[in-house]
Amino acid sequence: MGRFDGRVAIVTGAGSPDGIGFACARAFAAEGAAVVLGATSERVHERAAELGPSAVGVVADLTVDGAADLLVAAAVSRWGRLDILVNNAGMTSVVSGWDVDGEVADLPLPAWDAAISRNLSTAFLASRAVVPTMRAAGYGRIVTVSSTTGPVNGMPRQASYAASKAALVGLSRSLALEVVADGITVNVVAPGYVATSSQLDFEADAARHGPFGRSGTPDEVAAAVLFLAHESASFVTGATLVADGGHGIPETWPAP
Repeated sequence: MGRFDGRVAIVTGAGSPDGIGFACARAFAAEGAAVVLGATSERVHERAAELGPSAVGVVADLTVDGAADLLVAAAVSRWGRLDILVNNAGMTSVVSGWDVDGEVADLPLPAWDAAISRNLSTAFLASRAVVPTMRAAGYGRIVTVSSTTGPVNGMPRQASYAASKAALVGLSRSLALEVVADGITVNVVAPGYVATSSQLDFEADAARHGPFGRSGTPDEVAAAVLFLAHESASFVTGATLVADGGHGIPETWPAP
């Protein structure tokens, strides 16, 4: 018996084989859930095939209004229900190993808008799409993957990314109050440095100088997501769970 037997979960941003999204989808499937994997490219079908008949992939650009409805429809048409949403879609844009946005003083509005759309609007649109189905069922779990960049700390030349990731916390807290009477909880996981294919060299190096001496793994982030997505976390809502290996604790490191 798995912890999520009979549950149906949507996981966005699940196309990368070594990303947080697919780690979440894989963990849900291992615990008995049926999973709808969303991504912007056809590779999501490969990820779904890896999980077997309890998973289906949907190609959708979640920055487009109405695209999230495709994920909801896939869940309801195939399994007749929807219990969990994991908002994982969204990343920084990287060119030549660093964020393309640059400093705030030089940041073009289109670059700002693109980051907000990619990291914040995707979660807003997906959350908005699932609430009616969850509300009708009287149950739901919405977990959004943010970052420590923004809610906990900041980085130069990443203002749009930091702002959008911090805004996910505000979005989740407001939504949590709006749906708490409907049996729906809304929470955030804020990972620190995580070893994925998109991790930059300077991030991996920074993680090696942190308390754990390493980056986190996608599976470790997924474990935090599954905790908040489980029915046992029924009294946790509007919360942010930081999963950064203690990197944000010391003012300096190593300690004297």
